[in-house]
Amino acid sequence: QFLSVCAPLTQEHPEVLPFLSSRHARAHPEFLGSAEFRNILGRLLQRLRGRHCKVYVYINELCTVLKARALRRRLTLRAPTHPHRPGPSQCPHDPSQSPHGDSQCPHGPSQCPAVPSPRRDGSSDCPNGSSRPASDASPRDAAAPSARPGGSRRQIRYLENLLRVHAGEIRRLQERELDLQELDSEDSPYLQENRLKRRMMRIFRRLCQLKECSSLTGRVLEQRIRFRGTRYPEVNRRIERFINRPDVFPDYSDILREIRAASGRHGLGLGRRQMENMAQEAFREVGNRLQERRHLDLVYNFGSHLTDQYRPGQGTA
Repeated sequence: QFLSVCAPLTQEHPEVLPFLSSRHARAHPEFLGSAEFRNILGRLLQRLRGRHCKVYVYINELCTVLKARALRRRLTLRAPTHPHRPGPSQCPHDPSQSPHGDSQCPHGPSQCPAVPSPRRDGSSDCPNGSSRPASDASPRDAAAPSARPGGSRRQIRYLENLLRVHAGEIRRLQERELDLQELDSEDSPYLQENRLKRRMMRIFRRLCQLKECSSLTGRVLEQRIRFRGTRYPEVNRRIERFINRPDVFPDYSDILREIRAASGRHGLGLGRRQMENMAQEAFREVGNRLQERRHLDLVYNFGSHLTDQYRPGQGTA
């Protein structure tokens, strides 16, 4: 049903639906049959029917969810085929190794235990040793997989319920009517909403850790910027690594510092004037790319549930 709604809206880009189908085929069968997937699909379908212009945003969000629940191949560890055979065990009071012989053993001949005689199967009679041969030891203990870090169903249900409570409280604050006195208050509904959203993001990240899935939401701000503005790959990699840090909007001095560091580390031999010109061009390109990404993120995510049903031509006089 979701594909049938998206088909007439994505005729300009026919490769989108096959890509979505491939993501669906790689997803885990248990997740595809779960109530969580049906709820996500129903919510996206409802939002898509109300706002057709954001069809690619909803498709990207669904692809992100399916990618996080994709089947992963795991390598099975195999046991070594030639285990080491243990040598003859050594008793701590071996009379044959005493420098003074049997008669001068500090424990006396009656208290010193006898030297264990190795058997043909490689085992030993020493009380400190193993009574079975080493070849009988199962190699499965070394290849046993470690316990997967994850939360219990009770913890996951608790955090999911906590997310719903926070979402309802945020919705109530958004629908609340305000006056001028509340706007000047230190505990205004806007500040309360901001605190709830920050707390909701922390709960969401913790929930993703317990579910062992990615915390990416498909926003444009989460997409990595590829920088190829100079003809030096070392400079491009360093600038790209710097501008993709979270909450970073570099200035000219930051770009110039990264170019100087790359030139000094890799021995590029760039002159001062050349680095300054390169920094100016790179700074303009980086600024345009970051500004474009923030603008697209604002266009895709701007709005409120209070205005989702509004249509400019359907207003009542």
